[in-house]
Amino acid sequence: MIKNILPALLLGLTAVASAAVPAAPVHAEDQKPEQIHVRGSIVSYSGSALKVKTREGETVDVTLADGWKLASVANAAVTDIKPGDFVGIASLPSAGGDDGALEVLIFPPAMKGAGEGSYGWDLKPNSSMTNATVADAVKGVDGRTVTVSYHGKEKKIAIPDGTPVVTIAPATNDDLIPGAVVFIPAEKAASGPLAHQVLVGKNGVVPPM
Repeated sequence: MIKNILPALLLGLTAVASAAVPAAPVHAEDQKPEQIHVRGSIVSYSGSALKVKTREGETVDVTLADGWKLASVANAAVTDIKPGDFVGIASLPSAGGDDGALEVLIFPPAMKGAGEGSYGWDLKPNSSMTNATVADAVKGVDGRTVTVSYHGKEKKIAIPDGTPVVTIAPATNDDLIPGAVVFIPAEKAASGPLAHQVLVGKNGVVPPM
């Protein structure tokens, strides 16, 4: 598996479905390109160029690499999370010691174990991304709390009511319309972000990661 500095989502389409693969942090000796995340709304799309207005208000030109892949997200529910599922959860530490989820991605079964671990994430300051297997899912007073396991460790994460829960869905280039929200894990290059993958929102569902 390709290792990235951040656990970026590697989006790949198959003939029957789309899937997302988070990659693990890079070791210093691997010397991989620096990874960045572009979050924002499409300004324009043409060929191998995607212009995005980022959530910070900057307009950036993203170059789409040869063979780039596209996928979208579909709504899921907290009740869809079952023991044994492989999930990616962005979270923040809480005053009680456990983490509180910012969003949850339920991976397709074929991707179970990909990019397993817990890493720093840039959705919000001090947030982390945990890619792990659900050990149990218990309904609590303020939503659902899941215990996830990775590399022999366990982590308990509360999922408050209203937390976005999504899974991967297909997309086409026709979905790359002005105003559509995108999440793009990209490589930092001299000419601007270089992307091999794009995750686009459609049907009112936006990538929450």
